[in-house]
Amino acid sequence: MRSSTPVLILPGYGDSGPEHWQSHWERADPAFRRVNQDDWLLPKLTDWVARLEEEVTACAAPPVLAAHSLACALVAHWAARPGARAAGAFLVAPADVDSPAHTADEVRNFGPVPLVRLPFPSIVVASTNDPFVTPARAATFARAWGSRLVTFEPAGHLNADAAFGPWPEGRRLLAELTKG
Repeated sequence: MRSSTPVLILPGYGDSGPEHWQSHWERADPAFRRVNQDDWLLPKLTDWVARLEEEVTACAAPPVLAAHSLACALVAHWAARPGARAAGAFLVAPADVDSPAHTADEVRNFGPVPLVRLPFPSIVVASTNDPFVTPARAATFARAWGSRLVTFEPAGHLNADAAFGPWPEGRRLLAELTKG
């Protein structure tokens, strides 16, 4: 399945390795482009937002943002800025950066997570046993952002470690936003 809408791949803390669904999708479709951050291990919200803005501006048409983990908070912060333009957001396994019990100190500067409606369609995909967010908190994010919530029964952090390689189900969900 090829997409006609540009898709920006937004990895979370530490980037996404070669077996992560984001990497599989990027390799499979030239419309998908990874947004590379200068520092994956000591992320700074202001730097990540600026890089995302650069990459969105470089797109010929409003992109769909395919975010994982920490990058979901990035999208919420970026979208709260005036003029944020995107065709949609696919927000997978949003890390609860407001909770020291669920996330590392290195990501705390991404909090508080904006709990305001996103100005574009979005889908939040969560797991019932994600170590970085409770199901209730993921549902709070989805409600606040105006997102459709899709929950997978125990699916960990919805990454390569949880056996989410090419993840065809995810591509089908993404297709709702890319119309492709």
